[in-house]
Amino acid sequence: MKQVNKNIRTAYISISLLLIIIAIGVTGFIVMGYTFTEAFFMTIITIATVGFKEVHQLDPSGMWFTSMLIIFSFGIFAYAATTFGRYLIDGVFTNYYRDNKLKRKIDKLKDHVVICGYGRNGKQVAIELLEHNVPIIVLEKDPVSIAALQESGLLFIEGDATMEDVLTAANLKDAKALITTLPVNADNLFVVLSAREINQKMTIISRASMDHSDTKLKRAGADNVIMPDKIGGQRMAKLVAQPDIVEFLEYIMIQSKENVVLEEINCKKLANCFDGKSIRELDVRNISGANIIGLKRGDNSFVINPPPELILSSDDQIFALGTKSQMKNLVQIISSI
Repeated sequence: MKQVNKNIRTAYISISLLLIIIAIGVTGFIVMGYTFTEAFFMTIITIATVGFKEVHQLDPSGMWFTSMLIIFSFGIFAYAATTFGRYLIDGVFTNYYRDNKLKRKIDKLKDHVVICGYGRNGKQVAIELLEHNVPIIVLEKDPVSIAALQESGLLFIEGDATMEDVLTAANLKDAKALITTLPVNADNLFVVLSAREINQKMTIISRASMDHSDTKLKRAGADNVIMPDKIGGQRMAKLVAQPDIVEFLEYIMIQSKENVVLEEINCKKLANCFDGKSIRELDVRNISGANIIGLKRGDNSFVINPPPELILSSDDQIFALGTKSQMKNLVQIISSI
């Protein structure tokens, strides 16, 4: 995008120079007694050196003026013509229009997720978020990944995510989360520091590839730090020790949203009268068909398979399992109490 903007500035300069030389030529010929139309015609055929006959016979002063106009305008006209020709061939104006259209879409986004890096991890993050209808923007600088993003139709910005101006271009102040999946820990650290400074409230999740780097990333402002190698090792061990459990959980996760959904419901967005009700009073299972399988309390503690007598509060997060329609019913039930 920076290169396109630089090219556009070059085009503006060439247009400005061309207009200035045309204005000088028209003014000079008008002073010599030509009408505006005649002066404009004489200026154009002079700077373009097309060889048409002049409108009126030139006197010595007119010959000197025309000669100077040719000398000064020839290079400018050639520069402008070459610039526009190159831009048409290279598609600079097409790219400029595309980038401006992309920028307008990004500026309108609210509560989106910014993904830094479109490698293996970043691509999988994008797929998962799109399945949940979460708007995303990808920041990437690798040309191969950029080509893949162009083919995918995703919103993206070409640039280094560690640079603050690139993060700002992603409308980070209105984002609800940032996920940085860059392969180098130092780069992720820079992204987290810059992002937290821009937006204090959003969730920041960072990848880490080295032991003990999670502490530094959290100090920098990351809410969660994920180590793909560690998770991969744990999963391999689970496949040996508890293969059926892993298979069951994977079966749930790969189901389409229409078949089964494991979803969290933020109680803060629900009706005030929800506060202080027990799970038994809600009668969730019988009315909606969904199951509450866990809770996250206001003190960040977790309750697995909560008992019916458990009293809920507006600070809780509910983890429920069911189909998409059952989840919709669950939200309606809670919000209507």
